[in-house]
Amino acid sequence: MYSPQPLDLAWLTYLGIFALQHRGQEAAGMCVSDGDKFHVEKDLGLVTQVFDERRLDSVRLANARVSIGHVRYSTTGSNLRFNAQPLTTRTNKGILGLAHNGNFVNAREVRDRMLMEGALFATTNDSEVMLNLIARESHMDLVEATAGAMQQLRGGYACVLMSRTVLIGFRDPNGVRPLVIGQRETSDGAYVIASEPCALFAVGARLLRDVLPGELVWIDRSGLHSLMVHPSKPTPCSFEWIYFARSDSRLDGVDTHASRIRMGEQLAREFPVDADIVVPVPDSGMGAAIGYARESGIPFDYGLYKNPYAGRTFLAPTQQARDLKVKMKLSPTSAVAGKRVVLIDDSIVRGTTSRQIVNLLRGAGATEVHFRVSSPPIKHPCFYGIDTAARKELVASTHSLEQIRELIGADSLRFISERGLREAVGGPGLCLACFNGEYPAGTPLLNDVDKLALEV
Repeated sequence: MYSPQPLDLAWLTYLGIFALQHRGQEAAGMCVSDGDKFHVEKDLGLVTQVFDERRLDSVRLANARVSIGHVRYSTTGSNLRFNAQPLTTRTNKGILGLAHNGNFVNAREVRDRMLMEGALFATTNDSEVMLNLIARESHMDLVEATAGAMQQLRGGYACVLMSRTVLIGFRDPNGVRPLVIGQRETSDGAYVIASEPCALFAVGARLLRDVLPGELVWIDRSGLHSLMVHPSKPTPCSFEWIYFARSDSRLDGVDTHASRIRMGEQLAREFPVDADIVVPVPDSGMGAAIGYARESGIPFDYGLYKNPYAGRTFLAPTQQARDLKVKMKLSPTSAVAGKRVVLIDDSIVRGTTSRQIVNLLRGAGATEVHFRVSSPPIKHPCFYGIDTAARKELVASTHSLEQIRELIGADSLRFISERGLREAVGGPGLCLACFNGEYPAGTPLLNDVDKLALEV
C-alpha cells in the first residue's frame, strides 16, 4: 500500500494478506515504513498465527506511508523461516523490501553467475535473485533498476517492491501470475497493489485495473505512474480460474466463479452420465458442480462436509501432510447413501487425494461414483508458481485414463477438454503448460529441477 497521508498500514496490510490467505499457508510477513524507519516482521505460519497483537504492534508506525505483505506457498526454496517474505536488503537506494508470487525460470543460472561475481545470498528462494539484481544497479534509480532486473529474469511472476518512500508493482510479460491495482474510497486515497481484488476490498479499496503483462507501475508522492518494460503477450495461468483464485475474484476481466460454472456446464455437455446427485469437492469444485447440475438437470447436493479450519489440501508441502489434511478436512454426509454420485473436482494431481475421497463416498453408501474434473489431465510440471510436483509424480503423465480410474476407484472418469476449458474461461489466451507442455514464458535449462534447486 502507499498512502499520501499517515495511516495504520500495519493493520490494513494485515487485513489484505488475511484476505489472500488462500494463496499461501506456510509463512506470512510484512514491511512498513514512514519514510524514515523501516520495520519488518515475518515468520512461519498463518497470518493470524504470525501476527498476534504484540507482533502487529511491532510493525506499527504512527506516520506510516508505505507497506507490503506476503503469504508464502513455497515453489522455490524449502519451507524454512529464512525463506519467509518479504525479503529485505540494504542498498545505496536505502532499505528495500520485496514480495514475490511465481517463479523465475532462469534464477539458477543468474544466481550462479552472481555468486561467481561475489554476490551474497541469505536465502534459497528465487525472489532474492530479483532483489540482488535491483540492489546491484547502484548507478540507476529504483524504477530503472527494477526495469533492468525484469529484463534479465524470465518466467511467471508478479511482485511488489518498496523503499522507504516508493511502492512498485510489476508483472511478467505473459501475465502468468495476477496483479491488480486499487484505490481506497476514503479521504486518504491510498493506493493498493495486490494479487487479487479480494485484498483490495478488505481494505476499503475499489479495483482500478489489472497491472498489464510486462508493465511496471510505481506510486510516490506525485501519484501513480506506469512503464511498459516488455510488450504484453498475455497468457495468464488457467489454474487461477480452475482452482487458485478466490471465487469472488475477477482477474484480467474474467469472473472466477462464473468461469467455474461454465467449466461445469461444459463438462456436462462433453461427458454426461446417468446419476442421482452432483456432489462437489469443496470448495474449489463448487462452481463446476453448480454448472454441471444446471446443464445436466441432475440435482446438486452437499455430499461432503468441509471442516472450515483445515486449510487448502493442494498447498500442503508434503504428501503425508496432504493425506492427513484430507482426513481432517472432508467427511461424507447422508446425502450420498444409496445414490449414484457425480463427483466434481478441479483437478487430479497425484491421484492419492482423489482415491481417498472416492472411498469416503463409497463408505457412506454411494452406489456409484462418477468422477468429473474441471481441468484437463495434468501431465507436465509448472515452472511458474504452482507446485504441481515433478513429472514422474503426476499420475496423468504415467497412467492412461483407464488406469487412473482404476487407481482412484471411480466407476467412470472424465476430464474437461482443453478446448472446453478455453471456452469456459474465455477472455485472454491461457497458459495451459501443465496440460500440454507448451510453456509460454520459457523453462529452466534443467526441466527436472524442483523447489529445492537453489538449496545450498
